[in-house]
Amino acid sequence: MLQYVIIAQDGKDYDAIERRKELRPRHLTGAKELKDNNNLIIGGAILDDDGNMRGSVMIVQFETEDEFKNWYANEPYITGGVWKVIEVRKFRVANV
Repeated sequence: MLQYVIIAQDGKDYDAIERRKELRPRHLTGAKELKDNNNLIIGGAILDDDGNMRGSVMIVQFETEDEFKNWYANEPYITGGVWKVIEVRKFRVANV
């Protein structure tokens, strides 16, 4: 399996938190589907000092790069403009 780490920062505009709240149910439904299909290794929110969600980290895995690209192209936080700065890196989970 090909593994990737996604480090994404939310927008800093006035509507950023509301966009996240609005799209969060769709994002979590998709994350559950990824988990059920063995594509999500781990994920969660990046928090600011006040405990507000300001970004995300996900470690995902797919059989092919095309499968990854298809998921990425349809991720609600991407298509809905929640994540504004996104870093995607190839990754390998340590076998320990």
